[in-house]
Amino acid sequence: MSLVDNGSSRGGVKTLAIRLEPDVHAQLSLIAQLRGNTITDEIRTALETHLATARTAPELAAQADAALADIEREAAARRDAIATLFGSAAATTASSTDEVSAARGRRGGKQSSDSSVD
Repeated sequence: MSLVDNGSSRGGVKTLAIRLEPDVHAQLSLIAQLRGNTITDEIRTALETHLATARTAPELAAQADAALADIEREAAARRDAIATLFGSAAATTASSTDEVSAARGRRGGKQSSDSSVD
């Protein structure tokens, strides 16, 4: 599978090339033809359905929460390293970054259920 970044030339749309078995391609082509769609339309519809299903999967949400917690732990460790290396000025900057992040979370962004950092 290859991914081509078309950037702003197509409004930020990404081009994705996939390989299909001939029988899957034939079936997809037939479905698209019967529905009056393109193969691309059918693939987009299938992907939208797949993403909607993924959004409601509790196990995937739990994995996302765990990933966010890992990111927060790594960020805290890097902030500590910077503060140790450069002193209180870096710690003040890191603290104000935390305040900005917290403000973003209060504006309606999804926060991890475990927002504390050890």
